[in-house]
Amino acid sequence: MRIKTIVIILVTILLTATIMQNTGPMWVKILWMKFNVSELLVLLFVAIIAFVLGYLVGRPKRKFNLGENAKDPNHDQKHPGTLSDEDRDYIN
Repeated sequence: MRIKTIVIILVTILLTATIMQNTGPMWVKILWMKFNVSELLVLLFVAIIAFVLGYLVGRPKRKFNLGENAKDPNHDQKHPGTLSDEDRDYIN
């Protein structure tokens, strides 16, 4: 198994144990409203929101294809490995 998989399993086990130990009622006040809810639901809600945000932030970036029309006009098609004179001047 990869390290990433092992870490995900350990975090899931710790999160499950923490949520299951906190099942008592608690008061949640949002603006002017006050609710009596289970700590389990609050912790579960926060865990789900954190997972969704972590997924959105950590997902791989999309690669955009510019298509055939987006070619560099200064690129030499006959010799693709060569540099332009401007690039050579910059390097030297």
